[in-house]
Amino acid sequence: MAVILTGASLRWMAGILTPVLLAVFLAVMVDGLSRVIRRKAPVLPQGASLFAAIAIFAMAMIALGAVVSVNGQEFVASLTQAQPKINLMINQGAHLLHLRGPGSVDHMLRRLDPTQYLGAIANAVEEFASNAVLVLIYLGFLIAARHTFERKAVRIFRSREARQDAVEVFLHVRDGIERYLWIQTVLGLMIAGASWALLMAMGLNNAFFWAFVIFIVNYIPIIGAAVAIVLPALFGLAQFDGYARPLIILAGLFAITFVIGNILLPRMQGNSLNLDPFVVLFSLAFWGALWGLTGMFLSTPLTVLTMVVLAQFDSTRWIAVLLSADGDPQKLGRGSERAPDVALGTT
Repeated sequence: MAVILTGASLRWMAGILTPVLLAVFLAVMVDGLSRVIRRKAPVLPQGASLFAAIAIFAMAMIALGAVVSVNGQEFVASLTQAQPKINLMINQGAHLLHLRGPGSVDHMLRRLDPTQYLGAIANAVEEFASNAVLVLIYLGFLIAARHTFERKAVRIFRSREARQDAVEVFLHVRDGIERYLWIQTVLGLMIAGASWALLMAMGLNNAFFWAFVIFIVNYIPIIGAAVAIVLPALFGLAQFDGYARPLIILAGLFAITFVIGNILLPRMQGNSLNLDPFVVLFSLAFWGALWGLTGMFLSTPLTVLTMVVLAQFDSTRWIAVLLSADGDPQKLGRGSERAPDVALGTT
């Protein structure tokens, strides 16, 4: 009953929890980047390294918006040019399946009456914009309040041992999530770069836009890789005459994803997450059912957090053992760093 009520509560509070969790994970990324800058430039004070990390993060977000805006318009224009070929493909598919041909894309859109969906689309855009603003607000407050976390830990945990254990758990979770995000980013860039080269060689329109889409969807386990392989090939069918180049695109993207995902990923990842592969798939379905696309993006970090927390209590440790890949849920990441001075009662 407790599990069912917890799941129902998470679903009911999705609108409140998802912006907070996105802000938390963005704060982890900013904090990790800040510590990397401090390691590379030890002369910089903590405040300067944090400011530099925030500036880099902000520039990345601005560049992301520019890429989506410019290449999205070109993508829509190319779709318009390819509409006759798309109409031909639709009718050929209907003929092969012995179905009544729908005619054309315009005919299908008229039958669907897009005007009835305008309200839903407008609400979705409004919700996305409001959530983005909320995430940025939460992120700002989290970064501003980060220096008070150690002081709060001292007040929460009275004994030195309890503080030490709490900080060790925090470092376990932080290291695992940071390493996961870093690995996914590096591998995503590698897959996107190789895919861009392949798509450019094949002459597919909007190759840079497709490389950007491939980079983003690779943060979603399993489903993201399938989308990154299939969608460019399908649009290749709409652009090229014949099936040779679309099949080359399909096979090439599959080879790139397979090699990087099955050879480089295990070498880079090691035991950083220590999650059973079945658990990764199940968590994708579970969090996706609760929170949609946001849940899919956060499924693996949230499962790592759940596993480490459950491992701290004797009554739930067996669940953490089942979630882990090797039966040792405490083995996560590169190994926790030494707990900071908060464990000794100082700030």
